[in-house]
Amino acid sequence: MTTMPTDGMTPPTMPPADYPVRLTVDYFDGPRNRLTVFFRLFMLIPIYAVYALLVGASVRAGFIGGTIGLFGATSVMILFRQKYPRWWFDFMLEVARFATRIGAYALLWRDEYPSTDETQAVHLDMDYPDATKLGRWMPLVKLFLAIPHYWVLAVLSLASGLATLLGWFAILFTGRYPRSLFDFTVGVQHYGLCVAAYALYLVTDRYPPFSLARPQGSAGTALVIAAVVVTVLGLFLWVALFAAMVASGGPRGGMYY
Repeated sequence: MTTMPTDGMTPPTMPPADYPVRLTVDYFDGPRNRLTVFFRLFMLIPIYAVYALLVGASVRAGFIGGTIGLFGATSVMILFRQKYPRWWFDFMLEVARFATRIGAYALLWRDEYPSTDETQAVHLDMDYPDATKLGRWMPLVKLFLAIPHYWVLAVLSLASGLATLLGWFAILFTGRYPRSLFDFTVGVQHYGLCVAAYALYLVTDRYPPFSLARPQGSAGTALVIAAVVVTVLGLFLWVALFAAMVASGGPRGGMYY
């Protein structure tokens, strides 16, 4: 049974159902809080400090510290015992959910301040793996097998940053976040979580698909292509300008520091 959305809500972005990572975010179709959007980066500081203490004991350690530690321990368990302790999985999933709620606030998907324990409008789920069906030696190579995805994610992350900046201006001037930008940035986040589930969380041996969660069909595909093209062209323009500056002798004094 499908429940009709209320209070300016529209059905959430639905990712593909055949991969063991699912991210849905409720899209708010009403007027947004311009004040909190304008100061969003400053408002993130307290909750990110809590998150950094949780996973790394310091802002510098951040998410990477906690993730690499869990990756190493889980790799050893799968390699020698073919076992994935359930409480490790539950802890990893809850931390990932917390991080995704923070990401939803940072990327302007929602105006609710991120909760440390409540789901809110961000729904992330992963399937608990049967470790006996996971390749015993796969943890040793997954980080390397996922290298093509890292390059794609780097480009898509730049495009997502550009989309978020455009969305920031759109909210300030119109009070609404364009649905196309919302779908694209959620799709990039879902794609990144699929790669993390494969290469870092080790919950599946299925190679992540090169796709975003897009309910808009061809329109979503066109948006992805346009965003990637714009990002690549921007990078080429930056390189061309830098090369021209170097060729002309650089800044006054001819010195680089």
